[in-house]
Amino acid sequence: MDIISYMQTMGREARQASRALARASTQDKNTALLAMAAEIRASRATLQQQNELDLAAGKEKGLDAALLDRLALTDARIEAMAEGIEQVANLADPVGKISDMRYLPSGIQLGQMRVPIGVIGIIYESRPNVTADAAALCLKSGNATILRGGSEAIHSNQAIARCIQAGLTAAGLPITAIQVVETTDRAAVGQLITMPDYVDVIVPRGGKGLIERISQEAKVPVIKHLDGICHVYIDEHADLDMAEAIAINAKCHRYGVCNAMETLLVDAKVAAEILPRLATAYGKEGVELRGCEQTQAIVECKAATQEDWDTEYLAPILSIKVVNGVDEAMEHIHLHSSAHTETIVTEHMPTAQRFLAEVDSSSVMVNASTRFADGFEYGLGAEIGISTDKIHARGPVGLNGLTSQKWIVLGNGQVRQ
Repeated sequence: MDIISYMQTMGREARQASRALARASTQDKNTALLAMAAEIRASRATLQQQNELDLAAGKEKGLDAALLDRLALTDARIEAMAEGIEQVANLADPVGKISDMRYLPSGIQLGQMRVPIGVIGIIYESRPNVTADAAALCLKSGNATILRGGSEAIHSNQAIARCIQAGLTAAGLPITAIQVVETTDRAAVGQLITMPDYVDVIVPRGGKGLIERISQEAKVPVIKHLDGICHVYIDEHADLDMAEAIAINAKCHRYGVCNAMETLLVDAKVAAEILPRLATAYGKEGVELRGCEQTQAIVECKAATQEDWDTEYLAPILSIKVVNGVDEAMEHIHLHSSAHTETIVTEHMPTAQRFLAEVDSSSVMVNASTRFADGFEYGLGAEIGISTDKIHARGPVGLNGLTSQKWIVLGNGQVRQ
């Protein structure tokens, strides 16, 4: 296969299809989404048959049990895929929404209209359900998309793609509006991320290595986050019962997610009281603690190294540092955070307001678990991922994050003097 020619053809077709999607009505898009969900349910046996080919190949290649589990399409996961698409259909359509309309002294009326970005390339690993999720979000936001899943899920992704194309056909939309790359050749990724004439933005979903490579090599903008080094700071004015509940939930609710707490910061004035309580609770959960010298003087734990402050564990491991006040806590966050999510636990609102204003992460919270940094929890309905960038989309990226805005001007014959 000539990869360059193949990918450029996909790009041209996606660009052309994006114009059709830009003029598609909400009803057209919802009709396609509901037809996709119905087709996924009707194709359950075929999806599982194709998925078995991927699972067999994965076992032969020696994929570990966790990867094989993420790859598997069970009855429940197929139903969840269909339900997820239906949920996107029920979300409000952001495209065409007009805001901030106002009259200017010249007599013209000025405002902003929300519009699709155009063509979105999505590169992801393992989970075949991402094919359906990403397709649904891009379609509802009026974007054409090119999806490149992991080679380990090639048969599953192609089977899901056929369901997606059946939905597009049912609504009279071009099947090239959502394309799934059919080759496992890695050169396809290199080509996809270097086609600015055809692709407007890339969204990588996968491990840090994949995202770093794409960020370094892409010639189009990338919506991404590399790490989830999230912090919880327990202030001297914290309600300690609340602090304990938040610190346990932020770490132990789920370990392998980007919004789990990886470093706990505790004010020196309350450390002797709260740390023993937390150490007992973490011990029951099997969490390994790594602490600074002051932490080690209060509770039994391993010594934290400089590397610990910069590590996303994604595991039952927690680093703890005792700090002298909110300024030292914010300085530690400034030096070591990945700009994902940070929380302060305090009853002192001036301190909370400083934390909100001065901590420069995509989500900053007061008296809440970092685990809330999620598109569903934020009421976005669904998300394409988390962005720690500052331009365009930041934090959980839902439908609005997959659109842009343009200025619109309404006049009745005004000319500039």
